[in-house]
Amino acid sequence: MSPPHQNSDLDTPECLDASAHAALRAEFPLLSTGVYLNNNSTGAVPRGAEQVLTGYWRTLRNWRDEVWQDWHAGLDRYADSVAAFIGAPPGSVVTDANLSTLLARVASCFDYRPPRNRIVTTDLEYPTVPFIWNAFRRYGARLDVVGSGSPRFDEDAVEARIDERTLLVCIPHASFSSGATVDLPRLVRRAHDVGALVVVDAFQSVGVMPMDVTALGVDVVLGGAHKWLCGVGTAFLYVRPGLVPQLEPAATGWQAGDRAFTFQPSTGWAGGARRFAGGTPFPLTSLISQVGLDLLAGVGAGPIRRHSLACTQRILERAAVAGIDVVSPTEPHRRGGVVCLDVADGEAVKRRLVARDMVCSWRGYLRVGPHVYNTLDEIDTFMDALEEELKR
Repeated sequence: MSPPHQNSDLDTPECLDASAHAALRAEFPLLSTGVYLNNNSTGAVPRGAEQVLTGYWRTLRNWRDEVWQDWHAGLDRYADSVAAFIGAPPGSVVTDANLSTLLARVASCFDYRPPRNRIVTTDLEYPTVPFIWNAFRRYGARLDVVGSGSPRFDEDAVEARIDERTLLVCIPHASFSSGATVDLPRLVRRAHDVGALVVVDAFQSVGVMPMDVTALGVDVVLGGAHKWLCGVGTAFLYVRPGLVPQLEPAATGWQAGDRAFTFQPSTGWAGGARRFAGGTPFPLTSLISQVGLDLLAGVGAGPIRRHSLACTQRILERAAVAGIDVVSPTEPHRRGGVVCLDVADGEAVKRRLVARDMVCSWRGYLRVGPHVYNTLDEIDTFMDALEEELKR
């Protein structure tokens, strides 16, 4: 594993081979509707999802309870595919409807009596995360939000706030608002040195940035399918296998029990990450999301990262020539998959671009998020349109 924040092969921009890239693009019908650079918000879904949807309707039309056997196999396959993608062992990932549900389930595992009752996070985290931790104040949790003062993470300040009173460090791998990435190895070391656990929000990184949870030694990782993983409506939770026996979620459901599938009362917890399962699952979203994950796994996390860097580098170059202010870090090892641009009347500009089928998003800044299936020509077309709109 390369030292943190030093350039490595994964930080070297390089586009995919043209023929392989064309074949990959052909799997995503959305790309034919315009220039789609909104993957940091909602990724494209491959055409193979249509077959899954058709099969799901066929199952409903000819309903038999026995279908649950295949559905549970599909749910397990998706969870283990995510595990493989992030360097985790089989059985260490569980899925549910969204990150909020899974994070609240994790939060319900802990005793928040002082003195070790503090959760350290940053103001670059997605709003749902501090909202959930603040809800646990009634049980004694104390949220410590470290200000960044800029679009970058202030890792010195975060590290300084982690001490023997810290129960959990809850940090995003990449910021949704600026695209900045965090030095995870540094913060994991500091947290573990004082006996704290590390919870990583990887929703804005997994699928566009490599992550090896085993090498990092992180305790909990959460993410979801509908952005960079090219899926829909499902989220995942990884828990370090050695930590699992120490955690008993109070927010739970029947599928977390050790006798769940006998339909007898459970007397203990299911093995592995399944103890973080809830009630009866909705299988369709995992079945659809499997299609996109298989395509990404076929490309590989390294090539995806290098292609992403080539695309975001083109945005940076075009912005510099046009005099557009860039909010995101410009160094390869410091930026994720999105480039945030500070433009006048940005929300209106975003709407005009979408009307021209140049799709990005607005969250205080213009967010441009190319993925592995986008091309440099699409970047240029988008930036041409943006420059035109800024001259209006």
